[in-house]
Amino acid sequence: MKENLRTVSLDHLNLTVSNFAETVDWYGKIFGFEVVEKGIYDGSPWGVLRSGDSMLCVYESPERRTPDDDDTEKFHKIYHFGLRIHDRDAWEKTLRENRLRPKYGGQMRYPHSTSWYVVDPTGHTIEVALWDDEEVRFG
Repeated sequence: MKENLRTVSLDHLNLTVSNFAETVDWYGKIFGFEVVEKGIYDGSPWGVLRSGDSMLCVYESPERRTPDDDDTEKFHKIYHFGLRIHDRDAWEKTLRENRLRPKYGGQMRYPHSTSWYVVDPTGHTIEVALWDDEEVRFG
C-alpha cells in the first residue's frame, strides 16, 4: 500500500429511503444498527444509525422511486455498499430467520472472502462480507 500523508476512513453512508421507520427496523433486526440521532428535516424523518464504527444516515423521501423503477444504467449511482461481518453462523441464522434471499443465487466466493448480497426495504443492495481468518487482504 502506498504511504499517504494522511489516513482516512469511511465515516458514514447517506441514503434516501422510502420509509424511515421500516428502514430503522430492518437495519436494526438484520445488522444490529441502532438510532443514535434523529429528527425532522423538511417535514420528513431522518436519523443516524450506528453499529460499531459503521454509520448510516437515512432520510425519508417517499416520493423517490426504487432503483428498479427506471433504467438506472444511464445514471451515476452507488451500486451497493459493503458491511463486514465476523460470525458466519450468526449471519446464516439471520438469513434464515428473516427469510432473506441473497442475490446472484446465494453466497459468492472471492479469493480471500465470502459475500452475500441482500436488498433493504428501499432497494439498496448491501454486500455482506466475511473475510477469511478475519484478515482483509488482496493478491
